[in-house]
Amino acid sequence: MSDTIETRLKNLGITIPEAAAPAANYVPYAQSGSLLLTSGQLPLEAGKLVNTGRLGDSLTVADGQIAARACAINILAQAKAALGDLNRIKRLVKITAFVASAPDFTEQHLVANGASDLLVAILGDAGKHARSAVGVASLPLNAAVEIEAIIEVA
Repeated sequence: MSDTIETRLKNLGITIPEAAAPAANYVPYAQSGSLLLTSGQLPLEAGKLVNTGRLGDSLTVADGQIAARACAINILAQAKAALGDLNRIKRLVKITAFVASAPDFTEQHLVANGASDLLVAILGDAGKHARSAVGVASLPLNAAVEIEAIIEVA
């Protein structure tokens, strides 16, 4: 069996869900030329947040990494909705991770690793990306993490 994105997903036990519909007046993704940009994706599984709260208060780095991983899966769901086939992903250019953080929490980069590590595991070398990890006071619906992506597509 060839090493495809679908094979890697299967080996990791991951099923890409249906892409979430936007909750307000925006689109879930936009394409300009060969770039696909996703709106920020929350850590939703089966329509529910995997955890809520702020890192450094009620949540640990491990909790944040689980949330970031769910965001990454939802980024791929949006990409699949936009492209029809994840194999059209040429390269993940950049992700920006927003981490709901207590004022003294400084490990946003470790939280973002939950998404980065998974995206590289799924996309291989095409998943290696530039990244920003930013601490914020709060996120929609009290989500712990929100991540957006810029993807180059074929």
